[in-house]
Amino acid sequence: MSRHTLGDLQHAIMKVLWSSGEATTAEVHDALYAERRLAPTTIATMLRKMEDKGVVAHRVDGRHFVYRATVSEDEVRSSMVGELLDRLFAGDPAALVSHLVTDRGMDEGELEGLRALLDAAEAGKDGDR
Repeated sequence: MSRHTLGDLQHAIMKVLWSSGEATTAEVHDALYAERRLAPTTIATMLRKMEDKGVVAHRVDGRHFVYRATVSEDEVRSSMVGELLDRLFAGDPAALVSHLVTDRGMDEGELEGLRALLDAAEAGKDGDR
């Protein structure tokens, strides 16, 4: 699996592209301006860098570049969680889950959901035998 690690601004830009399908630099800037107050040139530069990374592509529409995501939100999430798992938990998923359960604190509904996921994973493994 290729790694799609995104910084905070890159992730915010991707969320705009995932929700809109495609957008010009100006549209991305407008979507993020209230929260980020960045110059349009900053957004344009970041989109070019993201295109170099292969996570966005553009087409030309008149005088405008129209950008779209080339990777899905699930691909980015999987890649970034995989990197987090490798870097902070030595590749041990149980250590990550343990950290989430003990350090973050989970309410009863979240714990029930986690139990259901673990039961489903176990049932899937039993079906593979």
